[in-house]
Amino acid sequence: MKLLLINIKELLQVRETTPTKLYGHQMKELPTLKNAWVFLKNGIIESFGTMDNIGPQQGFKTLDCTGKIVLPAWCDSHSHLVYAGNREQEFVDRINGLSYQEIAEKGGGIVNSAKKLQETSEEELFKQSKKRLKEVMRLGTGALEIKSGYGLTTEAELKMLRVAKKLAKEFPVTIKTTFLGAHAVPKEYKNNKEAYIDLICNEMLPNVAKEKLAHFVDVFCEEGYFTVHEMERILTEAKKYKLVPKVHVNQFNSIGGVAAAVKYKALSVDHLEVMTDEDLEVLKDTETMPVALPSCSYFLSIPYTPARKMIDAGLPLAIATDYNPGSTPSGNMNFVVATACIKMRMTPEEAINAATINGAYAMGLSRTHGSITKGKTANLIITKPIPSYGYLPYAFGSNLIDCVILNGKEIK
Repeated sequence: MKLLLINIKELLQVRETTPTKLYGHQMKELPTLKNAWVFLKNGIIESFGTMDNIGPQQGFKTLDCTGKIVLPAWCDSHSHLVYAGNREQEFVDRINGLSYQEIAEKGGGIVNSAKKLQETSEEELFKQSKKRLKEVMRLGTGALEIKSGYGLTTEAELKMLRVAKKLAKEFPVTIKTTFLGAHAVPKEYKNNKEAYIDLICNEMLPNVAKEKLAHFVDVFCEEGYFTVHEMERILTEAKKYKLVPKVHVNQFNSIGGVAAAVKYKALSVDHLEVMTDEDLEVLKDTETMPVALPSCSYFLSIPYTPARKMIDAGLPLAIATDYNPGSTPSGNMNFVVATACIKMRMTPEEAINAATINGAYAMGLSRTHGSITKGKTANLIITKPIPSYGYLPYAFGSNLIDCVILNGKEIK
């Protein structure tokens, strides 16, 4: 399969050699080519350049991109796309004044989703998840992390990860999977959390590893969920199975989870709505990528990750959707990019870098995704005719995508 895109108004994120991630002031730089072309062959970016040096055009399909901008497909490094049912009643409860924590104490939240998922067949779960995946692909997502965590029993957690693995086989999007058995404590273990952690360590993790269902391991390290000490026990056990940590920390409180995650060489720390100066300092000069989830803050009306402070301190930053039924029922990375600009004071360049190169890093995909670079996977977004790439976050309520290309082919 060969595909040539010509007359591109502006080709974004063009890099001859790609840095694995971008820090601080580097995030303000977004290399582009104007009046450009890009050639895709067998699912790979073969070459690119400006229209004044384009070669012969024969024997393959050509797309005229006059007036349009082309950029790498989004890399969404934090999602819970595989889940059952929905939680719109909790949305109404929050409008009526209940907090996220109060809803959880009433039996809502993650435990509510777990009950629905346990009662849903693997076939039906795949059917529901497939519909969501098709939607996010059309919205420009080319790489996606999918977590378990709404099962909270061994079989249900495995069921979620099997569905994610099946999605990866059947669709052209790149999927990385994360085991999140430590998402919440099930009702039956409410008075014996230690026994549930034993179940995670002694039964869930070995079975996840046996079936090769996950690349990463996650823990919701937060007051009322799992302590730093409990997270460390789980991460220590997961290391035996070569599962790399990607952890939830600092959503509501800073309790030392960031420092512990860095100690355990986490690939990413995610949420970070509450950040202390000590948290910022401990992240400097590490291999751990901070990940912000702006649409979660939008939906729950909680503080946003202090992106401006973090970037100005020289840190890298990725942004992702947190797509899930309770706190972010949207997988729209375009909205995430816009919200990062509107609410977190990120520039369009910073937001696009956070959603491409840095998002790829947070999934271990730096070599293959996140930029227009020869040899990388041909995952591209072609916009409708727009005046500039700054228009993408500016016109946040409009669908500005004309076409999405994954593995070198247009998706429908």
